[in-house]
Amino acid sequence: MTQVEDSGETKVKIEVPVSDEAGPVRRTMAESAPTTLSGRMAEGLQYVRGRGALEIGIIFVLVNLGCIIWYFVDKEGFPFLSEANLSVMSQSIPILALLAIGAGVLMIAGEFDLSIGANYTMSGLVFLTWYGDGRPAVLAIAVAVLVGIAIALLNGVITTRFGIPSFIVTLGAMLFWEGGALWYNGTSSAIINRSSTLESVFAGTIFNIRTQTFWLLGIGAFFWFLMHRHWLGNHIFAVGGNEAAARAISINPKRIKIIAFGILGALVGFAAVLAAIRVESMTPGTGRGLELEAIAAAVVGGTALRGGKGSILGMVLGAGLIFTVQDILLLSGAPGFYREAFIGLIIVAAAIVNRMFEGRAAL
Repeated sequence: MTQVEDSGETKVKIEVPVSDEAGPVRRTMAESAPTTLSGRMAEGLQYVRGRGALEIGIIFVLVNLGCIIWYFVDKEGFPFLSEANLSVMSQSIPILALLAIGAGVLMIAGEFDLSIGANYTMSGLVFLTWYGDGRPAVLAIAVAVLVGIAIALLNGVITTRFGIPSFIVTLGAMLFWEGGALWYNGTSSAIINRSSTLESVFAGTIFNIRTQTFWLLGIGAFFWFLMHRHWLGNHIFAVGGNEAAARAISINPKRIKIIAFGILGALVGFAAVLAAIRVESMTPGTGRGLELEAIAAAVVGGTALRGGKGSILGMVLGAGLIFTVQDILLLSGAPGFYREAFIGLIIVAAAIVNRMFEGRAAL
């Protein structure tokens, strides 16, 4: 509609926006989304970079490309693509990646768990003893996973109920459950003879690919959807990013953090089952140090130490990169203590890099 006002000899034409009966017209998010292929690719690239997965993805590809070139230059001295080495990698990376996903989800919520290794050992020993005593494999697996969840939930309840930093709570839990594993099983190893069905499902091969890899792909896809396409993931990011703001929009931070602890416990318990079935044994103290590797993998994958940022893809790539570099050290004949030195160095380096890039990419 156009209105004309006469102010003396000058006429002013004023355009007044018209709204229909339903109210003023508003642009939706769908209308704001890019419509061209290049625009969608740019938006996807920005999203991946904002979650911290782009940089680690590039580094992962470059490191593996360098290893492949090294292999073809010196196949005898660096058997990176040998069947034996690929078999070890395809069985070991999924275990660390599952632990990294659990640690990463909890870190996104703003908390830490230093008892991952002790929880891993306890859950694995429970599975081995239950299965070794003749109980059904399904029951033994379920009990082991429930043990992992229970240990993590206990940490979460103490942390949220009493307001104690999770670093302190889980440090105490680590020492407690290391002693608990010794009390439960003694100093000897728990050993089983797995059935052919159990082996084929959890430690076999499909099309020359280890089944642990398929378990990782399925679980990773589930948690990618949960964290990046589901309301629960949005709440976890919100609580870790700004707890006060999350509470202001009716999100219960304590409840969300306890759920994140439970997710970690489930993944720790299942990872322990996969490892126990693969090697058919476990000793108290087996999981010592895994908490640092899991946290390192999450941090290397772009998960922020202060919470609120991270991606499932980055966590998996971080685990793959850490194990790949460890594999390089072993294949090149480096002394064993280099491995521990590398883990410590990469945690600090990744934290520095994440801090430098924090805030530069859109979350």
